[in-house]
Order: sequence, then structure tokens, then C-alpha cells
Amino acid sequence: MEPEFWHERWENNLIGFHLDEVNPHLRAHWGSLAVEPGARVLVPLCGKSLDLIWLADQGYEVIGVEVSPVAVKDFFAENHLRANRIENQRCDIWRGESITLLCGDLFILTAQDLGVIDAVYDRGSLIALPSALRRRYVETLDTLVSATVPHLLITLDYDPAKMDGPPFAVSDAEVRELYGQHYQIDCLESEDVLAQNERFRKRGLDWLQESVFRLTPLKKP
Repeated sequence: MEPEFWHERWENNLIGFHLDEVNPHLRAHWGSLAVEPGARVLVPLCGKSLDLIWLADQGYEVIGVEVSPVAVKDFFAENHLRANRIENQRCDIWRGESITLLCGDLFILTAQDLGVIDAVYDRGSLIALPSALRRRYVETLDTLVSATVPHLLITLDYDPAKMDGPPFAVSDAEVRELYGQHYQIDCLESEDVLAQNERFRKRGLDWLQESVFRLTPLKKP
């Protein structure tokens, strides 16, 4: 999606994708990555997610990327957090005590903008993008983050003939096609969650499969 799409969604408060709680899959499965406290965790397309707070509370330095200044401002205001704002050529940097948000387009950032990253938490980035952009997204992450760091990835899958995204349908096979060259891919959990998601039932879906993947870097020969 173009940045203007997300600007409009946030400016008009069309943010049904935002959770008012920490994602339960993050709580349940983050530990499987064995990332030590003090590590720097990247959360791309983070919105104003409370997952950022949870990760910081576990002792991590959190680096979020979000295109909407509304989302960034709301995150710090709603959580009563202070941040110093620094303007950068490619993004505005909002630096808090343990959470830094880069307000800008992920696709134009550099590894220098992010600094060293030790793990990635993708709570909804891949599924926020249409098929034509998902390969570019993965390739962009490859330029920003070393292929030696683990990822926790959460996806949704459904019959795309029944609904237009976002969120977009991403199958298990597509995850393996996108990431299989560099990562061992383990599905930690997968279930049909349509019964708990009325807004998707109203949009005509018959099933909604939510899956959690651990991406572990493959050891080089």
C-alpha cells in the first residue's frame, strides 16, 4: 500500500487492526526465540501497538517503524511516555527511554537509520501489504537486518475471493517461499479464529487462519 493509504486510515481513525491489548501470541511465543534482554528488537509497521510496551518491559530496546505521524504521536501520548524528536532526511526519530520510533517509509530507510538489530517481531507487517509488495518488503528487511537474527511472524490466511485486504491473506506456502532461502521456518501455532472476529464474518469470510511462525537463521555451510 502507498503511504497515503495509511495516512488516511490513521487520520480518520479507521484502525480496526489496532489491538487494545498485548498480542497473546507475542506473550506465548516470544521466549522461543531465546533473545537475551538488552537486545534490540525491530517492529516494522508498528502503529501504536502495546506490544512495543511489552517488549520494553521485558528488558529489550525496541525500534519501531511507522509511516503515520498520528500513530507515533498517539503512542507516546496515550502511554504517557516522553520522547525527543529528531528530524532526519528519511524519517523523524522519536527517541524514548527504551523505545525509539522512526516515523517514515520503511522502504527508504537504511541500516544506519536502524542501527544493529538482534531480532524482528512482525505482528502484522507482511499481511498489511498486497502481494506485489510482499517480496519487496522481505528484500528490504534483508538490507536493514542481518540474516543472522530470528523473527517472530504472525500471519492471517483466508479465501481472498471473499475479501479484499488489508489485512491480506498470506499462506503457509508463501511464508516458506519468501523466507525459506535464509531461515528455518517453524509454525508454532495455527488456528481458525473467525469465531472471535465478528468484523471478518461480516465481510463474508468462511474461515480465518491465524498462524505464528518462528524464523531461525539457517547455519551457513
